Amino acid sequence: MDSQSNDEKWMARALELARRAWDYGEVPVGALLVREQQIIGEGWNQSINRHDCSAHAEIVALRDAGLTASNYRHPGTVLYVTLEPCVMCAGAIVHGRVERLVYGAKEPKAGVVESNLNFFQQGFLNHKVDCVGGVLAQECSDLLSSFFRERRLLSKQV
Repeated sequence: MDSQSNDEKWMARALELARRAWDYGEVPVGALLVREQQIIGEGWNQSINRHDCSAHAEIVALRDAGLTASNYRHPGTVLYVTLEPCVMCAGAIVHGRVERLVYGAKEPKAGVVESNLNFFQQGFLNHKVDCVGGVLAQECSDLLSSFFRERRLLSKQV
């Protein structure tokens, strides 16, 4: 399987996790961490239900992987996430020593991979992360747009 189709396969799983977030009333973002074609951590946004501002999909997936691997460092891994990470998540990705990041939709308000900042290109970082954006971008973007459209409609009915 080539890299692009492999990335699409794992991003499709991240989209499933994002739909789980939606089911719980969370912003639909999903993430998973893969090592040697095996999922070692999964997560979806859980900030609202956990009352935890740090419970973004990426952080939840990294925490899950830490428990699986009994280590907070994850060399040789790829993190798949449906939305361009924020600065908090980007910092965790660096500290977790994730080798590669693959994300779906751009996040024009808070994304720091390419939208507002090239975070992973900063010279002060002690770890470099290879990044690929735009994998299943339309599907990822459509899911978020549908979620917020539904929320706006529901708020008008109240």
